[in-house]
Amino acid sequence: MASASTFRIGGDLKVNRLGFGTMRLTGRGIWGEPASRAEALAVLRRAAELGINLIDTADAYGPEVAERLIAEALYPYPRGLVIATKAGFTRPGPDRWVEDGRPVHLREAVNGSLRRLRLERIDLLQLHRIDPKVPMEDQIGTLVALQREGKIRHIGLSEVTVAQIEAVRRIATIVSVQNRYNLADRKSEPVLEYCTRENLGFIPWFPLATGNLARPGGPLAHEAERLRATPAQVAIAWLLAKSPVMLPIPGTSAVAHLEENTAAAKLVLDHETLEALDEQTAHV
Repeated sequence: MASASTFRIGGDLKVNRLGFGTMRLTGRGIWGEPASRAEALAVLRRAAELGINLIDTADAYGPEVAERLIAEALYPYPRGLVIATKAGFTRPGPDRWVEDGRPVHLREAVNGSLRRLRLERIDLLQLHRIDPKVPMEDQIGTLVALQREGKIRHIGLSEVTVAQIEAVRRIATIVSVQNRYNLADRKSEPVLEYCTRENLGFIPWFPLATGNLARPGGPLAHEAERLRATPAQVAIAWLLAKSPVMLPIPGTSAVAHLEENTAAAKLVLDHETLEALDEQTAHV
């Protein structure tokens, strides 16, 4: 990761811009234990060895499984490691996600994450979703209260619009936004532009959803072959080039795949390549 640029989340948490997402460390449907616990632990330890110091997780992954794995693999944590977790969902079953922004739930979720991660304070707590059933002020107010109590260092949001970000920023300091964004899905382009202007970290989830772009003869496959890289590496390099606030978190449950993704930090795409990818994928 020595070749990766850095970003300061909230102005004080310095991280390498290529992080790691833990959702895929859990079982099928983001439910239950991983198929190989040993491999999952090895992936987390190898990520730290490679210099990845931003790990993204959530209490809903498993649920609770990913957070426990992080602590088992990495505690006591290496200096400078930033663990970003999320709260705001309940999980009735595999592939099922239900928003729950009730203050009592958010408080219980944060306290649970602190216990599982063996932390006194969460560096970055992102509201997994703004629950439409609960007043937004109550949800954000709870996180602000937890911040004042010393349980949260910074607050972030997930899957929000620019209007929602601005509404939340009127009552809290927000340092990051986590929206779905990749070569094939750019609906959050206005949010990315806003985050770039405001110097808010932008954490794209599902960063490697390349689909038909990576098929033989497709634009991503073509550029990857020319650059002697994999389509995933080109997709990550494209993200890193989009904005200095971009913090991709490609996830995997295999050490070999992790090492392949991490090598994308060394891949620099020239202006012509970036333009070609933009033009060929903008309307996918």
